[in-house]
Amino acid sequence: MRPVHHTPTKPIDYATLSATYGALLGTVVLAARDRGVEPVRAAELAPLGLAAFTLSKLVAKEKVESWVRAPFVDEPSREPKGSGLRYAIGELLTCTRCLGAWSSLGLVALRVARPRESRVVTAVLATSAVNDWLQSGFTLLCTEADDAAARRDQRVQTLRAG
Repeated sequence: MRPVHHTPTKPIDYATLSATYGALLGTVVLAARDRGVEPVRAAELAPLGLAAFTLSKLVAKEKVESWVRAPFVDEPSREPKGSGLRYAIGELLTCTRCLGAWSSLGLVALRVARPRESRVVTAVLATSAVNDWLQSGFTLLCTEADDAAARRDQRVQTLRAG
């Protein structure tokens, strides 16, 4: 992201996003207290983290969620549209790390409001994250194997030519 003075925004635009996040976080904390919801257990943190990773990547990068980004992001260039708060939201929607905080808040809010349902959502998104990593690892291994075979073939050709 570019510095604020190089964007068509003002600090108040980012303050609005921060205040919104803070208000939502406060609402979740109060709801958890009022409902007597048990705290998030340490064992839940890894699945929640994986789920937040998947959700933020899905919203920020995947074609299937381009409709969410469309009012705020020019898809071909992946640049935020407009100015002011619209531009700031566009920046948020293209930053997986930034969206991760919002995704985490949403997932924990779901856990506070609907604990059973949140376990299903978290399990699906966490499993998707593991699948992403396995797919990436498989692709990397295939690329490495193809590169090794190409190097071997090149050495064989060099030996035959020499």
